[in-house]
Amino acid sequence: MSRSDRKDPASLHNPYFNLKPGQKDIWTLINETAAKAQADDPNTKIVNLGQGFFSYNPPEFAIQAVDEALHQTQFNQYAPARGNINLLKQIANHYSKSYGREVPIEEVQITTGANEGMFSVFFGFLTPGDEVIVFEPFFDQYIPNIEMTGAKVKYVKIRYPEKLNTETVNGEDWEIDWESLESSISDKVKMVVINTPHNPIGKIFNKQELHRLGELVIKHNLILVSDEVYENLFYTSEFPRPATLESLPELRERTLTVGSAGKSFAATGWRVGYIQGPASLIKYVTAAHTRICFSTPAPLQQAVAQAFPQADKLNYFENTRKDYARKYELFVKVFDDLGLPYTIADGGYFLLVNLSKVKMPNDYEFPEDILSRGTLDFKLAYWLIKEIGVVGIPPTEFVIEKNRVGNGLENCIRFAVCKDDTILEEAVKKLAMLKDYL
Repeated sequence: MSRSDRKDPASLHNPYFNLKPGQKDIWTLINETAAKAQADDPNTKIVNLGQGFFSYNPPEFAIQAVDEALHQTQFNQYAPARGNINLLKQIANHYSKSYGREVPIEEVQITTGANEGMFSVFFGFLTPGDEVIVFEPFFDQYIPNIEMTGAKVKYVKIRYPEKLNTETVNGEDWEIDWESLESSISDKVKMVVINTPHNPIGKIFNKQELHRLGELVIKHNLILVSDEVYENLFYTSEFPRPATLESLPELRERTLTVGSAGKSFAATGWRVGYIQGPASLIKYVTAAHTRICFSTPAPLQQAVAQAFPQADKLNYFENTRKDYARKYELFVKVFDDLGLPYTIADGGYFLLVNLSKVKMPNDYEFPEDILSRGTLDFKLAYWLIKEIGVVGIPPTEFVIEKNRVGNGLENCIRFAVCKDDTILEEAVKKLAMLKDYL
């Protein structure tokens, strides 16, 4: 049948988007479930610790900066494709202080959120037939962003620590499958993607891990993309970065670092991100960004440019880390009391909790869109919303389909703690009800 014989214009869709009938993405599925549960029982408040958006406003100095920018004519027009010069200088200064060396603005590209920044990285370097190594569990946006370039994803596990089934662990208990990593590298592999601090684990890759990974990247002439959007939320004594490894300084010449003003200033809706790397690589990121969206919202760029020096002056990032350490302390107590193990977060704002001790009723009824996912964590997430009133995310969504069943993550739920203390306190009260199901 010729193309002209087809009567349905929808048949002309990109075959990459072969959507399953009725299949909802994870965020729609969980949020709609929560909304319906709230509507079904208006007297019971559903506490949403699912998606990683903040329940509170950015700091006042950042909001004021937006207002000031909106009243200046030049910031209501197109920004340069490279980025607002004021913001470029501030981001370069931010990395200069973090790296302990001078970072010029030629090593920075402003993007429309970190996600579009990574999309620009992928489109700037990948072509059909290329391969990219991604560690699983992974942030789900990586996969379509890579595959839409025509490149193929090769998955390497960060091994689930079996002791998490019975006891609380830390980030270093989650280990890269190094043998699988080395065997995955071929002539087609062009890039490796890491996420540190890691979503959903909360792991920060230590210097030894980064060095070992960096040696492979250099040996095989690869580009390392380091997604560091939670860079200002680390609870360890230091935050190692691939671009600052003293033991492997040449790694910085092939590292592209991803940052996010949205994560840094509790302003995910502003969609301001940035990529840092050698100028020889950044120019290709700029070329792709220019074609994807041309420029990032001008008033919000200016607001972030004004917010950074204020953040330094007020010790905003350090104080935020202290606030989050306290939020974790408040939240994990209920799991300690119940004897439910979790991964202690080195950074970020997620907590991965093992709920294998929780016994749901055997005859509990689940809707088809939950059953069709085929894994226990989706049932757990649904049951928690309906019966406990707390929203979490099933983490098997962050591994490939063939690895979901039988994976230890099936017993886990990811909770986001980027919420007001009152919301976390309400969640703790509700989660305490789990004692009746142990």
